[in-house]
Amino acid sequence: MIMERLGNPFVVGRYIGGRYFCDRVTETQNLVKQLTNGRDVVLISPRRMGKTGLIRHVFDKEEIQSRYNTIFIDIYATNNLAEFVYLLGKSVYENVRANLRQKLNNFFKTVTSLKVGFSVDPFSGEPSFDIGLGDIVSPARTLDEIIDYLEQSPGHNIVAIDEFQQITEYPESNVEAMLRTKIQHCGNVQFVFAGSSRHMMTQMFTSPSKPFYQSAVMMSLEPIGVDVYSDFATTMFADYGKSITVDTVKSVYERYEGTTWYMQMMMNELFAETPPGGECTADIIDLCEENVISMQKGAYLDVLARLAPKQKELLLAVAKKGTVSEMTSEDFIGRYHLSSASSVQSAARVLLKRDIIAKSETGTKVSDYYFAQWLRSY
Repeated sequence: MIMERLGNPFVVGRYIGGRYFCDRVTETQNLVKQLTNGRDVVLISPRRMGKTGLIRHVFDKEEIQSRYNTIFIDIYATNNLAEFVYLLGKSVYENVRANLRQKLNNFFKTVTSLKVGFSVDPFSGEPSFDIGLGDIVSPARTLDEIIDYLEQSPGHNIVAIDEFQQITEYPESNVEAMLRTKIQHCGNVQFVFAGSSRHMMTQMFTSPSKPFYQSAVMMSLEPIGVDVYSDFATTMFADYGKSITVDTVKSVYERYEGTTWYMQMMMNELFAETPPGGECTADIIDLCEENVISMQKGAYLDVLARLAPKQKELLLAVAKKGTVSEMTSEDFIGRYHLSSASSVQSAARVLLKRDIIAKSETGTKVSDYYFAQWLRSY
């Protein structure tokens, strides 16, 4: 039967529901098992591999929904402890709005440092939470209050913190130790620590010198199997009265090395380019990739405009090389006419910090596949 809920079943960047979520059956079962058995979990995967979608999918499961209050925050864009606490406080507040009166009273009795930002609309009676970062005078105190509230609240809580390795970049000293001290005494709150930097996340949770050493169960997210994704894609096309060849799906899978976000983006565009009743074949993949890149051209130009000349030169060199095993090697510097090893190191630090380039086990490359493709023709 042709479905009518979504115009395009290949959802990008958000979680709609299990019907549009591909596989991860084993990972879902494992994460549900760990959480329902009272364990904190570390979830590690490369960026855009689908860890956020997996967390949302698990939170949507009946065995989680019926027993837990779930809170999700992504701290990738945070720069300090105050911003971390702000996101957590806002998310907890939004979570308690369901049963407004009693829950909000309890929230502000415990989290007194944020009460200044609470108000009620005189006409609608609706509560609002209007705090800004400037209202968080003492982040450590506010964090204590938020955790105290979660500990005292009825029902069990699960807090998922995405891009958790970001706390290592905060200017405050001993953030890891402080958070570990607060978290280890929680009996009514469990945590999912998700991160995309395998090296940093592994070090945080497996190094004996680190505060979070052996404090959580480790999980790793790998690419979805090619046959599984092919079945998913062909079924989605068929359910909407279209078709796609298995070879086309496999070509997309190979091009993006099984990275979920890029595959979904491409399948979304391939689906859009296939007329009702038509068949999608591999000969339009290049065209669809050009369409996707064209839509992002303005954003790419903006990224380049914000870079210093040497940072831009290095970025273009990395894009043209594809994967760079050693950026300070004489061969790489000479081939792409870069200034010196020291200037490359300085530029690389900035590009890495902004996640414009990323390190992997095979070397350094541009983080965004489509951006890299665009840069090669720049």
